[in-house]
Amino acid sequence: MAQELIQRLLRGDKRALARGISIIERGGDEASEILKAIGSHIGRAFTIGITGPPGAGKSTLVDKLTSVLRANPRGQAGEPPLVSILAADPTSPFTGGAILADRVRMQRHYKDPGVFIRSMATRGSHGGLPRTTRNAVKLLDAYGSDVIIVETVGVGQAELDIMDVVDTVVVVLVPEGGDSMQAMKAGLMEIADVFVVNKADRPGADAMMKDITAMLSWDTRERQWVPPVLSSRAHQGIGIEELWEAIEKHRKVSEDTGLLAVRRRDRRRHEFFRTIREQAEQEAQRLVATDASLAALLKQVESNSIDPYTAALIAVKQLSARRRPRKTQ
Repeated sequence: MAQELIQRLLRGDKRALARGISIIERGGDEASEILKAIGSHIGRAFTIGITGPPGAGKSTLVDKLTSVLRANPRGQAGEPPLVSILAADPTSPFTGGAILADRVRMQRHYKDPGVFIRSMATRGSHGGLPRTTRNAVKLLDAYGSDVIIVETVGVGQAELDIMDVVDTVVVVLVPEGGDSMQAMKAGLMEIADVFVVNKADRPGADAMMKDITAMLSWDTRERQWVPPVLSSRAHQGIGIEELWEAIEKHRKVSEDTGLLAVRRRDRRRHEFFRTIREQAEQEAQRLVATDASLAALLKQVESNSIDPYTAALIAVKQLSARRRPRKTQ
C-alpha cells in the first residue's frame, strides 16, 4: 500500500500527498517507509517560514503572498510556481486536531490546483511548529512543490523551531505588539532573514521599523546578508510584492554565497542528532518497561530515594556494560 502511495505522490497526486501527511503525523513503520523512499526526491523546493506573535496577520500575509506567487509565471514553460502551505494551528482539546480549518483561512486558494494547503495541529509542541512539520515538508518537496510556505502557530518568543525547517525566515511584527526591544528577545533577531512590520497604517509603525533597523546596526558580526525591514498592510495587499522581492533576493544571495547549502547541511545534521535522541528516548522507555533493575531504579526516582540525574548515569553505565563485549580468556 505504501509503495503505491509513494508512486502516486511522486507523480503529483494531491490526494496521495494528503494521505501521506496523515501517515507522517501518526508515525510508525509506514511513515518510516515513506520517508526512506522519498529521500532521493527532495531538495528542489524553496521553503519560506512566516513567524511572529499572535495577531500579527501572518495568515493574511501568507494568503496575499500566495496570490503574488501564483500570478507570476517562472521558468521556461512560463507556468506559475506550485505553492504548498503548511499552517500550524493550536490543538483542539476535544478532537486533538487543528482548530482553524484551512478552507476558512484561504478559501480562494483552496480550489486552485496549483496550491496545496494543510493545517497541522501542534499537539503539545512548544516551538511554534508540530514535531512532524519537517517530515511533512519533505513530502511536499517530493510531491513537486516549487515554493513551500510554513506558518507557525504564533506563540510569541518561542518560535525558533522554524529556523531548522526553512530556507528563509520572515518575522512578522505589528506596531501594537509592544516595545520592539521586548519583541526581539529570545532569538527572533538572530533567526530573521526578513522583517515585516504589518498593519503599518497603525500608529507606531515607523518607530518600530526604526528601532529594528537600529538594533540590526548594533550587530557587529560579519554578515553576508543584512535583514531588510519592510512594512505592509496585508489585508489591503500593500507591501506584498516588495516582500516577495526581498525573499527572492535573500534566496539569490544565499545561493551565490553558499549560505543556503550551509543552512541545509546544518538542518540535516540537526535532524540526525534529533532523531537519535528521539529514538534513544523511546528505547529507554521500552527498556524500563521490560527490565526489572531499570524499573526499580525508576521507582527510586519517583519516591525521591535518588535524584534523577544520578539515576540516569547509573542506568547509562548499566546499559553500556551490558553492550560491552566480554573479553575471551
